[in-house]
Amino acid sequence: MGSVSIWHWIVVGIIVMLLFGRGKVSELMGDVAKGIKSFKKGMADDEPVSAAPPAAAPVQPAVSQSQAQSQPAPHEHKAG
Repeated sequence: MGSVSIWHWIVVGIIVMLLFGRGKVSELMGDVAKGIKSFKKGMADDEPVSAAPPAAAPVQPAVSQSQAQSQPAPHEHKAG
């Protein structure tokens, strides 16, 4: 009773065709296709003409040997 079979979809399709007519459904699908094409064209127009080079990563200051030994590495955990 709760499952949807192919027959349910066929009945729904027939009802939609009867309500809207074949011409109306095909016209609606044509409008949807035009909208998708327009959207894709708009997305292509938004892309920049020349790609800027990626920004360089910030340079971290050097750590002296004594500082490196006194501080544990970020992934190490102290046994408590």
